[in-house]
Amino acid sequence: MTVLPHEKGFHVSWDQVHRDSRALAWRLDNFENDERNWNAIIAITRGGLTPAMIIARELDIRTVDTISIRCYEHKNIGKPQILKMPHPDIPKDSKNILIIDDLVDTGTTLKVVRELYPNATYSTVYAKPEGKPLVDVYITEVSQDTWIYFPWDMALHYQQPYRELRD
Repeated sequence: MTVLPHEKGFHVSWDQVHRDSRALAWRLDNFENDERNWNAIIAITRGGLTPAMIIARELDIRTVDTISIRCYEHKNIGKPQILKMPHPDIPKDSKNILIIDDLVDTGTTLKVVRELYPNATYSTVYAKPEGKPLVDVYITEVSQDTWIYFPWDMALHYQQPYRELRD
């Protein structure tokens, strides 16, 4: 995706995702810790997989599952479709479930998951203003018009030195 002059881009490295996911784990460990004993994570695929793996390691949570929801079809926003549900042994009414995603943008995906798991704790690494009310815990807020470039969406390319470009 090309950033136009009026758009904002926020590039996130693998190291930054790791640091921010660990920070999210720390916040979750201190979030109503006396009332909740996290026993499962549901990662929203695909973006929630990496943060969920890091958080599961940091908080020693062994049950990690996924829910897959498609909201985009060829870059067009459509009606959300659930493509894969978590295992039925994960109780839908439990307060001890963490729902993890990389980003909440408008909140379309989280609204679908909240209907299925109303008592879970919802956390994202990054949050935009429109979706922020749907998240219990997050690390970094970015403006609604910012496009986040995650490392799994990017590739490294050789850059020609400036002086070679002038010739």
